[in-house]
Amino acid sequence: MDAKKITRQSKSNLALAFFSLDRERREDITTFYAFCRIVDDIADAEELSVPEKAAALGQCRRSLRAAGEGEPALAPAVRGLMAKYPITPEMLEEILAGVEMDLTITRYDTFEDLRLYCYRVASAVGLVSIEIFGYRNPACREYAVQLGLALQTTNIIRDVAKDLRIGRIYLPREELEQFEYTEADLQARRYDRGFCQLMEFQAQRSRGFYRAAAERLPAEDRRSMAPAEVMGAIYRGLLAQMERDGFRVFEKDYRLNRLQKAGYILAQRLGWRRG
Repeated sequence: MDAKKITRQSKSNLALAFFSLDRERREDITTFYAFCRIVDDIADAEELSVPEKAAALGQCRRSLRAAGEGEPALAPAVRGLMAKYPITPEMLEEILAGVEMDLTITRYDTFEDLRLYCYRVASAVGLVSIEIFGYRNPACREYAVQLGLALQTTNIIRDVAKDLRIGRIYLPREELEQFEYTEADLQARRYDRGFCQLMEFQAQRSRGFYRAAAERLPAEDRRSMAPAEVMGAIYRGLLAQMERDGFRVFEKDYRLNRLQKAGYILAQRLGWRRG
């Protein structure tokens, strides 16, 4: 399967953001996104055992540095990205390290523990992405880090029930205790005041990351970061929708329709900030 097909089938918000890029950069970011999709799918594959997943991810890791028999079909194209942009194997290995965490870790004690995971699976993706988008001010790298944390923490709120079904809980134990909401409550899908307060606490953290990203985006790089800003606008809108609805994540699969996405993107383009 080629990179474009993987992107189309994913129905991702990221695919929408690609349209602001010129053809060459759009093709390159599509290749990178497909790489991320492939490694993420390996970690989530129900038909594979943990050792089989680890072996497959190890093969992906080795393919970053040299061609090898049985390597992923996209490996040559990914190595081409590293030859073309300031992207190192270590930057892509950081993403793989995050995906590999899902093979052995299903609970986090504190947000600081979780923050490393969020950095690897989201901020590290952003740091590679901005090299493809192109930027002038090195401060843009911190923008990518903060936006990645914002997007991933929003994902965690949205996917509480989905993650629970596959045995993963990304809400830190320390924070469950803070709001007197137990893991047993979570397993029972108990929707009460404690859960709502816990979710609002998560949302406040996410909003803080969105603000931090906005503060760190250099003025001279606003145009080149349009794809990232589109993603930020959509996910801020998603977070606002969940908040207005009282975080009914046990019973709803929150998604924005095309009209809603268009509205948030237009607001972003006009310089508004929502959520």
